[in-house]
Amino acid sequence: MREPIQVLVYPVREKGDEWEYLLLKRIESIGGFWQGVTGAPEKGEDILDAAKRELLEETSYIPNFVFQTDFSYNILVEEKFNKNYPEGVTEIPEYVFVARINQPDLPAIDPKEHEEWKWCTFEEAFGLLKWEDNKRALEHVRDILEEK
Repeated sequence: MREPIQVLVYPVREKGDEWEYLLLKRIESIGGFWQGVTGAPEKGEDILDAAKRELLEETSYIPNFVFQTDFSYNILVEEKFNKNYPEGVTEIPEYVFVARINQPDLPAIDPKEHEEWKWCTFEEAFGLLKWEDNKRALEHVRDILEEK
């Protein structure tokens, strides 16, 4: 049974004087859409540790730093996924994180979950994302990065 909470991590890196964002494309059987790194905490795991673990599992990256933003939203649980959560859970919060990547190597993705990856400019990433909440989260991350 999954914990009724989720993390969304946007891996970022500097390229010249701009930021790039890593997106992963889900395999067709689980949606075929682009997103950041997502997942749920394991039993007893806090969300920061979950964000770091999911990043490592889904990309093989160990970031220079990961931080939680002050942005989150709720995701409606589709009926077909109700069995994955405790009874009565109809929505789960998703908390947004930023992970700074300085490793030059390519991400190693799991072909059981993702079929492609891409480092993108903000505009490219925004155009690839399917979910409005993911787009708003990306805008928030961009705003944070531009302040630094």
